[in-house]
Amino acid sequence: MGISLIFRIAAVGILVTILSQILKHSGREEHAFLLSLAALILVLTWIIPYIYDLFNTIQTLFSL
Repeated sequence: MGISLIFRIAAVGILVTILSQILKHSGREEHAFLLSLAALILVLTWIIPYIYDLFNTIQTLFSL
C-alpha cells in the first residue's frame, strides 16, 4: 500500500465534505447523502484488494 492511496482517500474525503456542505446548505440533503454513499463505495473499491491480501497473508501465516 503506497502513500498515494492515502492521499487519494484524503482528497476524496475533502472534496466530498465540501460538496456535501454546499448541497446541504442549498437544501439538497438527498443529493449530499448519495454523494457520500458514492464516495464510500469508491474508496471501498480501492481498499478491498488490500484487505483481501491481508486475509490471505494471515491465512498463510497461521496455515488455516
